[in-house]
Amino acid sequence: MTQRRNRRAGVEDRWRKRDKTPSANDGKGMRWRARYVDAEGQEHTKGFTRKVDAQDWLDERTSAVVTGTHVAPRDQLTVAQWCGMWIEAYQVNRASTVRQARTHITHITAEFGDQKMASIRPTMVKAWVAKLQQQGMAPSYVHALHSRLSQILGDAVHDQLLVRNPCSRRTSPPAGTQKPYVATTEQVWALYDVMEEPLKAAVLLGAFVGLRVSEAAALRVQDVDFMRGIVLPVQQWPDVPLKTEGSSQPIPIPQELVVLLSESVRNYPSATGMVLTQGLGTDHAAPWSIERAVRAAKPKVKGLPEEFSFHDLRHYLASLLIASGSDVKTVQARLRHSSARTTLDTYAHLWPDADESTRSAIGKVIAERADSAADGLRTV
Repeated sequence: MTQRRNRRAGVEDRWRKRDKTPSANDGKGMRWRARYVDAEGQEHTKGFTRKVDAQDWLDERTSAVVTGTHVAPRDQLTVAQWCGMWIEAYQVNRASTVRQARTHITHITAEFGDQKMASIRPTMVKAWVAKLQQQGMAPSYVHALHSRLSQILGDAVHDQLLVRNPCSRRTSPPAGTQKPYVATTEQVWALYDVMEEPLKAAVLLGAFVGLRVSEAAALRVQDVDFMRGIVLPVQQWPDVPLKTEGSSQPIPIPQELVVLLSESVRNYPSATGMVLTQGLGTDHAAPWSIERAVRAAKPKVKGLPEEFSFHDLRHYLASLLIASGSDVKTVQARLRHSSARTTLDTYAHLWPDADESTRSAIGKVIAERADSAADGLRTV
């Protein structure tokens, strides 16, 4: 059994013995050494040139031990070292989530990698945010990078490697408003017409079913009920769980779409039972194959921006449903968002302006009052 050290503390003179005679260390190194033992029984020491500095440091450390806010000198880890440890523990998340975190960490370590975690100050975080903004990064991405840094350093606090997180609402940039590009119906059909023949069905799955590209690539023939007109996503490419629990909701589709999908499956059959292929002799179409086909086709469609991607077809579906009078919960269900807030944050600007309806509601009440007063005058 390991014996715990007594919780003692003090400042000692390394150059002088108790009887004030010179010690063997006289004139060597720093004269004053502060030492203390933390709540875990670990001894910590630090040298100082002046006794007053040693005592100040010791008082701060021992006070932290007493109040429970003590952080051992392990906090000398650099940001890069801690990020490496943090991402290993983060592996419990989805592969795509981990990849995104690694991308964020690349930006974080480029700025703070060699610095000690304990040396990061709020002003440094704010300066970094300003630097990212000046580089022309999208406000939403700058906000995401700040959130990731806050998450990583917050976990360091939880592990008692830091006393406090330098990131806060004061250092956080605005989240920014990211309005998605919404293609017109004419542009969607034009894209469908110029897509590679075997992958035309991919446009249908994105624009009228609302599948994400990894869901479309992983959709199997058995996941489509051609009789009842229902698509039931069960996995993402290549064989991983869906993004959220709500992503597995059945999606009703009209008979006209059933006919188009069944024709594609019949014309380009897959030996492994997939809905999408790259043509005869192939058994699947990976997400990157679909995105590559979209990139090749979009220059042929008038008005589509350079950054247009397969995911923008989901935005078209949202706009189509909203224009038809669908409410927030219906759009959320069809896009399989985890919450209505996600739907509103992304598509609130697409719902019709309510100004006129509020004018009408108030005007109706005033008009009724005026009519009532007029009727009263006529009866006098």
